[in-house]
Amino acid sequence: MQNAEKVQICARTLKNKLPDGFSPSFGLILGTGLGGIADSLQEGLSISYADLPEFPLSGVLSHEGAFAAGYFAGVPLLIQKGRCHLYEGRTPEEVCMGVRVMAACGVKALIATNAAGALDPLFKAGGLMLVADHINMTGQSPLTGGDPGSIFADMSRVYDEAFAALAEAAALRLGLRLEKGVYMGIAGPQLETGAETRFYRMIGADAIGMSTVLEVIAARHLGLRVLAFSILTNKNLPDSAAPVAIEDIVQTAEECGRDLERLLRELMPDLAAGLEGE
Repeated sequence: MQNAEKVQICARTLKNKLPDGFSPSFGLILGTGLGGIADSLQEGLSISYADLPEFPLSGVLSHEGAFAAGYFAGVPLLIQKGRCHLYEGRTPEEVCMGVRVMAACGVKALIATNAAGALDPLFKAGGLMLVADHINMTGQSPLTGGDPGSIFADMSRVYDEAFAALAEAAALRLGLRLEKGVYMGIAGPQLETGAETRFYRMIGADAIGMSTVLEVIAARHLGLRVLAFSILTNKNLPDSAAPVAIEDIVQTAEECGRDLERLLRELMPDLAAGLEGE
């Protein structure tokens, strides 16, 4: 379970570095290859994780390792540019530090993004998927070891249905194909075998990756509304499998990130209005 004192120390430092009067209601986590979205912020600034006490650094080259703050489509956002992962040897506490710090800074809703492999044979590489639900196959939870009176967080409706409907409507207006499915989170770092792919598909997963699920569990435990998207960087076909290079995954994520940016730019004003009207 997260050390609340560490979260508050880090959050205070981050708040002191934000512009006066800047009050973000939305937090956005950018996954592999998606850091470019933060570059289009208006009045944006970047704060390195290294400048925040107690904050874990990301060891993945495609994750910049900084918070960004600014306005996107007129909406104030606090963005986590990159994350750390279980496969780096990090604990669930460290993986979820960013979510808890953003919540301590006043964020009320979380938008999580990731790069994922498509398990559904009808999905195409390079597409976008709206996460409707998830399966946690990491074997870990960010709530382990917490107060028994508060750790049994309800997960019956993890992803906000009203936000999801707004996302689908925005994609329709833009003419973007937006798949909808179940994301499976695994610990990694190895990619899945053909037998594992068949099993994961059999139990209901449509896409698979190595992040997001623990962050979302922490977010829901904190009462945040959640929306999540996967960029489908490759297609898992267990009966005709081809080797997958991480460099290709990052390149596809960067290319498809432009579609995700278009979608978020169209969507953010609607999300902001929906959050204010709750």
